[in-house]
Amino acid sequence: MLRILQFLYSLRSFLLFVLLEVLAISLIVSNNSPQGAAFFNSSNALTGSVLKTRSDVVDFFSLAEANDALLSENARLLEQLKSVNSIPDSAKIQLDSLLEAQFDFKGARIISNSLRFAQNHITLNKGSKDGVKPGMGVFNEQGVVGRVKTVNENFSVVISLLNTEMNLSSKIKSTGDFGTTKWDGKDSGKSKLLYIPRHVNASQGDTIVTNGYSAVFPEGILVGIIESVNQGADPNYLDIVINLSVDFSRAHYVYLVENTQLAELDTLTKQAEIENEF
Repeated sequence: MLRILQFLYSLRSFLLFVLLEVLAISLIVSNNSPQGAAFFNSSNALTGSVLKTRSDVVDFFSLAEANDALLSENARLLEQLKSVNSIPDSAKIQLDSLLEAQFDFKGARIISNSLRFAQNHITLNKGSKDGVKPGMGVFNEQGVVGRVKTVNENFSVVISLLNTEMNLSSKIKSTGDFGTTKWDGKDSGKSKLLYIPRHVNASQGDTIVTNGYSAVFPEGILVGIIESVNQGADPNYLDIVINLSVDFSRAHYVYLVENTQLAELDTLTKQAEIENEF
C-alpha cells in the first residue's frame, strides 16, 4: 500500500495537470454552446460505435438461434400456404378431401453431411420429439435434398439425393413427362434422369421438378436443370444428365415435409405388391 501511495505521490504534478485539464474542458463545454455541441456529438459518435460493435458481436453469436427461429416461422408459413394453393379436384365431387394429399412442414439444421461416398447421408438436429418420422421428404430453398431414413429422440438421418440407393420420382416441367432422378455416384453436382422415352422432346435447359407421384414430396419442388440429352445405349430411353439445383457442399438448413396420408398409401401399395418409388 505504501508503494502505491509513493507512486501516486511521484505523479502528483501529472495528476494535478490532468485534473486541471478536465476542469478546464468541463468549464468550456458548459459555458460555450459551439464547443459543447461538438463535444457531445463526438461523445455520442464514440458511444454509438462501441454499442454497434457490441451489438454486432452479440448478433453473430446468436445467428444459430435466429436461423432456427426463421426455419420454424417459414415452416409455419409453408403450412398456411398449402391450404391457399391447394388445387381441388376438377370434378368438384364430395371426395375432394379424401383425394387431396395433406402435407406438414418442419424446419431443421444439418449437423453432419457426407459427399464423397456412393451412399451419402445427412444428419439433422431434429428427432422424434420434434415430430420427425422416417419417410419424410427433405428440401431447402434450392430444391430436393433427400428423404428421412432413421430417427431417434433428438436426431434423424437422411438419405441424401447423392445416394445411389435414392430414387426420386420427377418430371420435365415443360412437357409433363415423368421419370426417375437417380445419382450415378460420380459428380456431386449432377444426376441422371432415367426412363424418359426417346420420343419425348427433352432439351438442354429444361427444368426438372418433383411430380408428386411418390407421395413423399409435393408436386413442383425443384430438382435440377437438364445439362445434356443424348440417345444413349438403351433403345427405349434417353440418356439425360441434369445439374442438381442444391449445392450439397453449402447446405446448412432444410425443411422436412410429411404426407399425413403416407402410411395409408404405403400400406395400400404393399397390399397391391407395388414398389413405392421415393
